[in-house]
Amino acid sequence: MRGKSIMLQGTGSSVGKSMLCAGLCRVFKQDGLRVAPFKSQNMALNSFATREGLEMGRAQVAQAQAAGVEPSVEMNPILLKPTSDRRSQVIAMGRPIGSMSAAEYHSYKPNLRQLVKDTYDRLEAKYEAVVIEGAGSPAEINLRDGDLVNMWMAEVADAPVLLVGDIDKGGVFAALYGTVMLLEPAERARVKGLIINKFRGDVSILEPGLRMIEDRLGIPVLGVVPWTDADIEDEDSASGRLSGMGGGGEITVAVARLRHISNFTDFQALSLHPGVTLKYALRPADLADADVVILPGTKNTIDDLIDLKNRGMLAPIVRHARAGKLLIGVCGGYQMLGQTLRDPEGVESAARAAAGLGLIDMEVSFTPEKRTVQAVGALTGGPDWLAPLEGTRIEGYEIHSGANAFGPGAQFWLADAADGEPLGACNAAGNVLGTYLHGLFDDGALADAVVRRARALKGLPETDAAAQAAVNMAAYREAQFDKLADVVRESLDMAAVYRILRGEA
Repeated sequence: MRGKSIMLQGTGSSVGKSMLCAGLCRVFKQDGLRVAPFKSQNMALNSFATREGLEMGRAQVAQAQAAGVEPSVEMNPILLKPTSDRRSQVIAMGRPIGSMSAAEYHSYKPNLRQLVKDTYDRLEAKYEAVVIEGAGSPAEINLRDGDLVNMWMAEVADAPVLLVGDIDKGGVFAALYGTVMLLEPAERARVKGLIINKFRGDVSILEPGLRMIEDRLGIPVLGVVPWTDADIEDEDSASGRLSGMGGGGEITVAVARLRHISNFTDFQALSLHPGVTLKYALRPADLADADVVILPGTKNTIDDLIDLKNRGMLAPIVRHARAGKLLIGVCGGYQMLGQTLRDPEGVESAARAAAGLGLIDMEVSFTPEKRTVQAVGALTGGPDWLAPLEGTRIEGYEIHSGANAFGPGAQFWLADAADGEPLGACNAAGNVLGTYLHGLFDDGALADAVVRRARALKGLPETDAAAQAAVNMAAYREAQFDKLADVVRESLDMAAVYRILRGEA
């Protein structure tokens, strides 16, 4: 083995591969290695626009941040964004190449192998080490012929494999044993270590099982990683965040849970604000106590708008806004706030048009062109409660189809700092705001302003600004990566990990 890479594969999905890859990236960075993450194929609606205006999965963005390097599509050349239960938009090297069913994509995957190989080779040449993430399980034997992301990738990179099992799901020893035994002999030989993840309790209780699985497979257990509260951004909407409630503040923020919700990480900063309790709203009753309602991004704006109507969510959202409470739309949620949404070419939906909530004077038209770009917004104009932030710059990114045509009733509160074009519009009353800018709350300034306004509307007294200050997400992420690295160092035999990385084991 070449000694340039190490690969984490799992006994299944959601076993913690993404987080452990981020942890290893941070450990290697701390130890002085120039390291990069890589995942040949990712399926997620959480995506990011790179500096070059190319789209990639947020899991590899978080891993790149952990490694201290600029995110690049070379770290995630293929991204699948589900558009329905049976179809996905296929993005190759940051650009959409079409929409495919599972069967169509399975047949097409061999055409992507050379692209993946060439991309990986370029990435490996730039770094001292690469941490590669698999997907699902390498034991999905029905998919072996079209494999693009597990053992085929390990062979392309000549990478040793660490196999991760999730003990929290139960049956971890059976999962590890069964996965290894379903591999071909050459594949099995690549597995150099086992990791048990998400353990709660006394590790000594596991000792007999650890020795037994080592004896039966002839593969060492490199460590047992405890359940950790290191707060690393989740890869996709399977996240447990979407079914829970975070924070304990006096202001309740309800984020509408959409069927095709995307980039829900936009609201992590709000969930960490000491003045906020944040929850995801699935039913009309979930909106009853909301001080702020947020319509998040979505891959299928019209379809999710129709679904919200069918669930009885639209009427209470409109009543919330008509009562003067804050309603904020981001990306697809911003588009929902307009008068009409039109999709004449069926770019996102078979329904070619739908009525919006009618809260901002604008119409949205979808075209095949997709806008993916990093952007800086400047707060300008807008409602009086945002006046203290006049001129404040907010860094973020846009990923959307569709363009807005504004009527005379539209007001603007956020402009592109480069060209002055509108990045956000609002109603005349200033309580309904929308923007295409993802990451709008990350630096804390807008989050603080929203909380202050919501407190005033609720009749709550002003609070000490320092005690109620929002989290700056850049600094917060750095601290969480370091926290995760500490857990990885304490839990894994890092000397053995380094021997495996160097091809010595």
